[in-house]
Amino acid sequence: MATSLSTAQPVRRALFVAVILTGSFLLFLIQPMVARMALPQLGGAPNVWNSAMLVYQALLLGGYLYAHLLGRFALRQQAAIHLGLLVLAAFTLPIGLAELAPPAPGSEAIWVPWLFIASIGPVFFLVSAQAPLIQRWFAAHPGAGAPWALYAASNLGSFAGLLAYPLLVEPLLPLRWQSLGWSLGYGLLVLLIGAVAAARWTLAPAADVTASTAPAKPIELSKVLIWLVLAAVPSGLMLSTTTHLTTDLFAMPLLWVIPLGLYLFSFVFAFSDQRGPARAISFITPLLMLIAGGVAMVSRGESGLLPVFASIALLFAVCVALHSRLYALRPGAERLTLFYLVMSAGGALGGLFTALIAPLLFDWAWEHPLLVFAAAALLPLPGWFDWRRLPGLEPQVARLGLAALLVFAALLAWMLWDNLWSADGTRLGLMLAGAIALIGMLVIPWRAAYLSVLALLMLAQGGVDTIQTSLNGARSRSYFGIYTIREYPAQHLRMLAHGTTLHGVQSTEPKLRDTPISYYGPGAGVAIALGGAQKLYGPAARIGVVGLGTGTLACHARPGEQWRFYEIDPTVLAFSQKHVFTYLADCAPGAKVLIGDARLELAKAQPASLDVLAIDAFSSDSIPLHLLTDEAFEVYLRALQADGLLVIHISNRFIELEPVLAAAAKRHGLFAEVRDDNPADRVLYTPSSWVVLARNPAGLAKVKALEPDKLFKPLMPPAPQPWTDDHASILHYVRWHNLMGKP
Repeated sequence: MATSLSTAQPVRRALFVAVILTGSFLLFLIQPMVARMALPQLGGAPNVWNSAMLVYQALLLGGYLYAHLLGRFALRQQAAIHLGLLVLAAFTLPIGLAELAPPAPGSEAIWVPWLFIASIGPVFFLVSAQAPLIQRWFAAHPGAGAPWALYAASNLGSFAGLLAYPLLVEPLLPLRWQSLGWSLGYGLLVLLIGAVAAARWTLAPAADVTASTAPAKPIELSKVLIWLVLAAVPSGLMLSTTTHLTTDLFAMPLLWVIPLGLYLFSFVFAFSDQRGPARAISFITPLLMLIAGGVAMVSRGESGLLPVFASIALLFAVCVALHSRLYALRPGAERLTLFYLVMSAGGALGGLFTALIAPLLFDWAWEHPLLVFAAAALLPLPGWFDWRRLPGLEPQVARLGLAALLVFAALLAWMLWDNLWSADGTRLGLMLAGAIALIGMLVIPWRAAYLSVLALLMLAQGGVDTIQTSLNGARSRSYFGIYTIREYPAQHLRMLAHGTTLHGVQSTEPKLRDTPISYYGPGAGVAIALGGAQKLYGPAARIGVVGLGTGTLACHARPGEQWRFYEIDPTVLAFSQKHVFTYLADCAPGAKVLIGDARLELAKAQPASLDVLAIDAFSSDSIPLHLLTDEAFEVYLRALQADGLLVIHISNRFIELEPVLAAAAKRHGLFAEVRDDNPADRVLYTPSSWVVLARNPAGLAKVKALEPDKLFKPLMPPAPQPWTDDHASILHYVRWHNLMGKP
């Protein structure tokens, strides 16, 4: 009789979908929100996002373990415990950053995760548990059916939350309102979970899957390990794609959320009841792997959207294919929470490898091609390419054909590598790469052969150059980035690059070794201001520079001046200390170099202790946002004396910073003009834009009078509001024409 009563109760599928969508939306809305809150302390390095993701994955694993252990209790007890803990966690709201002492240099990899755990640990932990827990409560009804489609709904909600943040929430709301809005959403979630608990409260215990008398079939360890690996590789690949994109292909922080969004969206296809789309994507993934995965070892920056599209398309296809294979290996509903627990553990392992282990092991983003290759080894390969089964084809003949194809692929790969850097090799290179990819599809019946062709493509399309650079010791990797020393003997130049970002160049010719070049040549705004510092402020002028790079600006120093550099990354300082770049040692050996976030270090400086302050700090291809907020300007102006100059480098391909600087100048009553330098000599010098700001027009006029033939111009009209730590968004200032690869 109890069972019939239970069956008579409505399933209430819509209610369960609503709570799943709400919880997942909140879960992935909080991720970029807290990362944005941390910007004033952490800057904009891609690894900050990877560290945040590692924390989220660890908390997600904890939440899934909690949901799994909670399943040992009766459903009413589960509901009471979970709702009670949700109410207790509400006392940690509204969301805000924990007050921790700033990290010591080199300890960021540990400090950043701890900051996020201390800030959002309780609520994130409990909200992350709601997806598997609610699915279990849904499946407890005898007429509910399989709960797996709810997992697709969960990831659809996650994707929506992640997408909503950069497109709607961040541009429209300051952080304090974001935090309040999230808290209200949390309250709604608790009410919805209460409604779900009420819907199952009177369910007969016999209907609860935890109380089922049917013995659960034991799951082999091998299957659990397969679940683990199939979850780990897409997770790690998602983070490595983030690093690969923002470091070596298209350096723009807005891209950080795209790999995670696609990773989440893949579950919508992979766990859907409609299997057609997942099968179609899985079918084309092996070919996409050869085309896009074949460039996974490229380590020279590229422009345009084609490599971006290729990387993110590959990530999405691989995630769908591997998650679909994971779905095909799913257990019965009675093992639901165990399945999700193992999946979460795999995701955390992938994140741990990419965010913590790989930066310690590798000097470059080697984790990316390794994970691409691992994904290729796990892909379900289509069966209709198996030409071994053609009528009358002997196995020995098939093996000879395979050997011939592999030899031909190796020959084509050598030709591809030989033509890679030639001026007219693009069309031929595409043809050769296409031919090798075709061979890769022909050898699909042999997975080892397929992987061999993929390896040939990786090596031919940049892999050899990447390996040689690492073997030559020309790379260094830190928490804040991957730095490469590039030598150009024909031009007598040595360059420091961070993916697509140039951090400085030095001539190897003795007569030019101390000459400031690249962005800092004689026509640059900073060269005019620093070169005339003694005329403006006397022989003991006090100069501060945010961002050391190669130390090029040091060679604008004059005897008697007092110089201070602020650099966040000790690895960058090491290039000058080891005399890889000699600007600092040759031109300003007495300059102080302070390691740490420049904004925090400048806040410690004595008021009015600087005459000129130059801001030249790059994170990928953008000045870190937290160095251009209203609060940052207050720090700068406090450190500058009344007639001091603030000089800011805004050269940027993807973000228009003039309106932002104009709004800040208006807010603080500053007078500002920009110097756009377009030097004729593009071998030694690089076009640059520097904004000079002063508290009075006379101070600005004195700078312009130093080099009357070097024209300055007014800034663009100011943005409606200056950026603040509480509210700032780059969305309105993206140079979409450059983003789309147009000149």
